[in-house]
Amino acid sequence: MEQDLSREFLKVVEEGAIAAAKTMGIGDRKFSDQAAVEAMRASMETIPMNGTIVIGEGERDEAPMLFIGEKVGTKKPGNNLHEVDIAVDPLEGTNLCAMGAPGAIAVLASSEKGGLLHAPDCYMEKIIVGPSSKGAVNLDAPVKDNLRAIAKRLDREVENLVIIVLDRPRHAQLIQEIREAGARIKLIGDGDLSAGISVALRGTGVHAVMGTGGAPEGVLTAAALRCLNGEIQARLVVKDDQQAERMRQMGIKDPKRVYSTQELAPAKNIVFAATGVTDGALLKGVRFFGDGVRTHSLVMNLSERKVRFVDTVHLANRPDIKVRF
Repeated sequence: MEQDLSREFLKVVEEGAIAAAKTMGIGDRKFSDQAAVEAMRASMETIPMNGTIVIGEGERDEAPMLFIGEKVGTKKPGNNLHEVDIAVDPLEGTNLCAMGAPGAIAVLASSEKGGLLHAPDCYMEKIIVGPSSKGAVNLDAPVKDNLRAIAKRLDREVENLVIIVLDRPRHAQLIQEIREAGARIKLIGDGDLSAGISVALRGTGVHAVMGTGGAPEGVLTAAALRCLNGEIQARLVVKDDQQAERMRQMGIKDPKRVYSTQELAPAKNIVFAATGVTDGALLKGVRFFGDGVRTHSLVMNLSERKVRFVDTVHLANRPDIKVRF
């Protein structure tokens, strides 16, 4: 599944990113998201697969495209079509794209059936670390203890750690505790999925992500971390009785359960693909020029244990095209 579909899924995120980038800076986040959704869905309809969206743009009545439970693929009858579950975030960082700010990306992860947690659209407590700190942290441990454990694994002082936190009022106490422990903080406006991936890559200068973000992004992060040997621990945040009932309907029996990376993305076969929309620490944004479009993407296959950074030039259909290095 992975080898056959990774190139196809790369095209999906590239098309989504290009469509979103055409809306960059116009100040309409819904329009930017819609452009990415429509492009990704159209691209997925050309892939020979029987795909099911398990994480998408919300419920069917609220999202006419890429809704949870939607079937995607060519839908042609045949025994050779891949049966896959798909998690998508057509535009992570809708505000970032709308305002022309750094860090917006188009993302997709796929697995065999049942390989990704069917997470509801709710908040999720998270702690994310890279391979060196895997097994050293605990979501329920005091912040200072987790920071000391990370510092010990990295053979550095806590004062030399950089922790990414979403800039939200709900994180005021967390921010205070991180600073009291002596670590430094990188506040971000959006994009905790990109942040989670960057933690697992050497050379990015960040060492952990802490705080509460979206549950769908948590599952996508787990899929990426399975490929990068990083770790996420997470717990769903129940807002009200209606949300609790929705979780029960999705098969979540214990909303207080702390999920591991393996439990969020238990698949044996994972393809993860992301393309930059605007320039970020992880990926360059889409670039338009006279002869075409240039994209920068990340594609990972779990079974192959390969991580590819893909620089693609999409040439215009003209006989006088020149390819630049």
